[in-house]
Amino acid sequence: MHQGQQLELDAVFAALAHPIRRAIIERLAEGECTVGELAEPHRVSLPAISQHLRVLEDAGLLEQTPEGRVRRCALKVAPLSAAFGWIV
Repeated sequence: MHQGQQLELDAVFAALAHPIRRAIIERLAEGECTVGELAEPHRVSLPAISQHLRVLEDAGLLEQTPEGRVRRCALKVAPLSAAFGWIV
């Protein structure tokens, strides 16, 4: 494994280290949704959710698409597949 792949794996596992981010990934596995829908079950502020989303996005696990005043989020599975491939 070369350095770039190692850094990508590190980012994925670091992103999955927090329980809120894991819950967000679980929710996105069901289909895309808005930032507000992702924030709803958690007792944290919208800025805190935005920070969690940024970590997921930086790790390549999340794609955000603005639709007017709303941001829709979708899961990107390629980094997860790479992590599972490394594990197995």
